[in-house]
Amino acid sequence: MQKGLKMKVVKKLKKVQAISERTGKPKIIRQDRGLAAIKASKMTKAEWLRYQTPKYKEAWPKPEYMFEPRKEGLVRDGGEGPYRWQSFELVTRWTAETRISYRPHAKAPGSKSHLRYEKYSKAKTVGQSLALGAYPIDWIYDYEHGFIKVTGGKIRDEPIDRSKVERDDQLSAVDKALESWFIRELCRRCKLERWQLTLEKGCTESVFVRAHRLVANRKADEILKKAAKQRRAVSTQEVTDILKAWSISKNPFRVNVMPEGQKFVKSDTLGLLRDRGRLIVTRPAREYPNVAKLIARWLHGKLPKQAKQFKFTSLNLNCNYAARDGNNFGPSMIKAFGEFTGGELSVWPEDDKSGSLKTLPEKKKNTLDISKNLALFNGNMAHEVADFEGSRYSVVYFTAGCHAKMPDDVRQQLKDLDFMLPKKAEKRYSVLRAPTGYFSKVSKPKGPAVMTWRVK
Repeated sequence: MQKGLKMKVVKKLKKVQAISERTGKPKIIRQDRGLAAIKASKMTKAEWLRYQTPKYKEAWPKPEYMFEPRKEGLVRDGGEGPYRWQSFELVTRWTAETRISYRPHAKAPGSKSHLRYEKYSKAKTVGQSLALGAYPIDWIYDYEHGFIKVTGGKIRDEPIDRSKVERDDQLSAVDKALESWFIRELCRRCKLERWQLTLEKGCTESVFVRAHRLVANRKADEILKKAAKQRRAVSTQEVTDILKAWSISKNPFRVNVMPEGQKFVKSDTLGLLRDRGRLIVTRPAREYPNVAKLIARWLHGKLPKQAKQFKFTSLNLNCNYAARDGNNFGPSMIKAFGEFTGGELSVWPEDDKSGSLKTLPEKKKNTLDISKNLALFNGNMAHEVADFEGSRYSVVYFTAGCHAKMPDDVRQQLKDLDFMLPKKAEKRYSVLRAPTGYFSKVSKPKGPAVMTWRVK
């Protein structure tokens, strides 16, 4: 050190942070950014109020589902969290080319959100919105509050799913932003780990569907253990809760039940099925066994004495239309679940497939209220469902026509799911009689062709 050079020593004082009396933890000192936001705003409150009129609110309406009541809000209580599932599903289908229109000056001046909104609301597409500083969480918030509407452009059929994309360079900046946020939010809402949503190659499920099915399987396991501990049967409400949690696939292959002009019906088969010549237990039943077992157990507790001989290899979770299920062995049990009005099942009990659906006599059909009743009918006869309002789920218990050829390992898998399996030489009409047909002269048949029982 050079002579005569004095060194100044500065002692650094530690900041003393106040302790909260309520929590016992250091208080969080928040910076007042409100003043800065007010100074940065170029719009006065009076100017902003000119845009808060019915004219603008009607042009940018809130989604109709936003007016529906919510039973639960917090994720920890089993709710949706701050945003609706419908919004979540819609926004994650947007692309960079999705055309949008923002409501002018929707957010009040004096806040940071106002400054950001004034910038990104100039966008005409989702891609432009992202480039101007918007985030996926902004799109959800703005959509639910009627600040943004879709006017056209490209929209995906399903939420963005990276596992369905061959190369990352096929993803736009919007795709990457949505996918990253989508997975994070999905895990948070469903209380899942990221690895649980990993899909193996060739799987047709989307990440969204898998998440819901994992939750349904977890809930079904909890219900089964609770019922076993209490030594009781599975309740109808518990089945309804599982069906609500489950995500039913869009099935493009059931052409016999598909309305004209529609490309798919919502339908899943759990249990035995013929797949490319092989008899297998379907993937949903293998991957989510507790759901299949719970629905099977429900029937164990509800099956009446008159139908104790009823057997089944498969379950259909679907929406029904006028059709014949030609691959059924015959007798089927059906029950509808959910909160709905209408939706009665009509069957033609003497339909022996000797005529076309159009020639069946309307006066000869039987109409069954399967919201309150368990119905046993011949699944090969023509049947249809009336229009309904609300959330309606139906479960059909049936035996696949190929059941006698199933391998022993497949039979064991179904037994493990508590399915009541038929013998290889099972009689087709041991519970119900065969249909007589509407176009042949026969004496009055003996025995029922359709049976119903009231269930709670």
